[in-house]
Amino acid sequence: MAKLLTEYQDNEHIDTFTLIKSADVRLTKTGKTYLSLVFSDRSGDLPGNLWDATEIQINTLIPRTIVKIQGVRGAYQDKPQIQITSIRVSESGEPSNPADFMTHAPIKEDVMRDELADIMLMITNPVWNRLLRKLFSAAQDAFLRFPAAKMNHHAFAGGLAFHSLSIARLAQNIAAQYPQINKELLLTGALLHDLGKTIELSGPVATQYTVEGNLIGHIVLIDEQIVLAANELHFDLHSEDMVVLRHVVLAHHGLLEYGSPVRPALLEAEVLHQLDELDASIQMVTSALEKTEENNFSERVFGLDNRRFYRSHYNVIDK
Repeated sequence: MAKLLTEYQDNEHIDTFTLIKSADVRLTKTGKTYLSLVFSDRSGDLPGNLWDATEIQINTLIPRTIVKIQGVRGAYQDKPQIQITSIRVSESGEPSNPADFMTHAPIKEDVMRDELADIMLMITNPVWNRLLRKLFSAAQDAFLRFPAAKMNHHAFAGGLAFHSLSIARLAQNIAAQYPQINKELLLTGALLHDLGKTIELSGPVATQYTVEGNLIGHIVLIDEQIVLAANELHFDLHSEDMVVLRHVVLAHHGLLEYGSPVRPALLEAEVLHQLDELDASIQMVTSALEKTEENNFSERVFGLDNRRFYRSHYNVIDK
């Protein structure tokens, strides 16, 4: 059986089929053109640069393309990469289905669909419940299949739902511990906070940012969808139900420099922000440790200040 990308060790020869996740045309300091590539399969990602890229290669080695690649696994600034010696597009009779090269959420789509329905039943506030049902009637399939990010945390098919439902589970436990928290508001925020990523991102295969994603961002995009849905349902946008829900969603990044239009000013908004950070951090560290041998430090985790994490024998990690 062919090795997966993340199973190769330093200085080991790589010879495999893989999916191009991203391809950016760049220039060296001397003005020569090269391709900065990220390859992907169901084990994860591995970057690599194609030096002196030709015009034909630039036009054919594009995201969502399956290629046969040969090279050597190396490292740059403590991060693994492939030193490419040969690359070509997959030919007839060779692997051709991008879905075969995608990393998936550890929970099946049908299970997450049922859990989403169960959580909605917990929300009895008529405004929040009807908003949820309207928004998810249009976006549920994308919610269940999209990643939560292009890189960083939960960047795999189904990652958006997996992340949001994880937060919803945490929210139920937090609300049970602290009765002063409005559980229904927190749960509604948990389900909606990243739903704008179904507009911000292109989808689960070789995920890219859309034009709207680059220019507007998922926080503003989901607030817009909430307002449009509320208008269609003839809800009063100035009612407390609407104002507090919008605030919880708008403030979930916590800091203005992290993209929040406002900082959390409600207890539920602060809790959602902290749960969002917690779940994202756990996923990023776990992903790094999955690629790390016991009693070694991981590669640097960009989303966590480029820190490295130690994998001890106490860590239970499925590799």
